[in-house]
Amino acid sequence: MGDAIEELADDSAHESHHGKGPEKKIGLMIAFLALFLSLSEMNGKMHQTTGLNVNIEASDTWNFYQAKSIRQTMLRVTAESAQTSANKDNEDVKKQIAAWMKTVERYESEPATNEGKKELMAKAKMLEEKRDFHFGKYHAFETSSLMIQLSIVLSSVALLSGIILFAYAAAGLGSLGVVVLAGIYFDVPFILHLLH
Repeated sequence: MGDAIEELADDSAHESHHGKGPEKKIGLMIAFLALFLSLSEMNGKMHQTTGLNVNIEASDTWNFYQAKSIRQTMLRVTAESAQTSANKDNEDVKKQIAAWMKTVERYESEPATNEGKKELMAKAKMLEEKRDFHFGKYHAFETSSLMIQLSIVLSSVALLSGIILFAYAAAGLGSLGVVVLAGIYFDVPFILHLLH
């Protein structure tokens, strides 16, 4: 029994050292592809999460903008109806109308706090651009991940079938996926343009 185990171990060591070259190379290629796949997935999820958070912030900003618009309209209507009332010549009514109109102007633009409608609209649009940037990156990383995943599948088929053509196809597709990944990561305009 002990001799059989030693003989099996010797055969296994001999095969792993001398034979099965393509299988080793394909296995190594799968390991590298898995590494790049994890990088692509991690970066994609990071951009997806950031995009979702920025989308929520943009939505909140637009809600604040709408609330300001409603308040502004209500104050403007109240001031206009007070101006047409019978007491419009009353000094207290004039002061109140002036205060309301000042608030209406402040709701339109308030640079000191950046909470006027003008500032809120600019902020919301900037957040939407940021959201679109992160979602664009997320989708680009997903494209890279798809290419790498397919190349891992082709590599596995090459290992199981012994047909080396699948390994070449996997190497080509995997290389393309890694190039796309690098292009996205380093913001290469050509690659980003192709993926949008």
